[in-house]
Amino acid sequence: MLAAAILEGKFAEGDQLPSVRSFAADHGANPLTVAKAYQALQDDGYVTVRRGVGMFVAEGAVDRLRVQERETFMTRVWPRIRAHIERLGIDPAELVARETA
Repeated sequence: MLAAAILEGKFAEGDQLPSVRSFAADHGANPLTVAKAYQALQDDGYVTVRRGVGMFVAEGAVDRLRVQERETFMTRVWPRIRAHIERLGIDPAELVARETA
């Protein structure tokens, strides 16, 4: 959810992220879950911490997140979607036609 918000431009590079409690309350999430997500983003270098101030989106985070998310999509998500399409007997041209209609 946080990575998606950064990729969608809701939080730009250099922007301060809301506090864990605030983000959890706004999104109906468990604060522990949000804290773990913040920690993962920090561990991966997508956010930086300024002691006493808060967490901020790191420079270059958007490009690096996009690369990571594309790789995850292509290796984990797309194969399942493709298999589902094949199970349902959907012609890929039908999908494209629906999207352009």
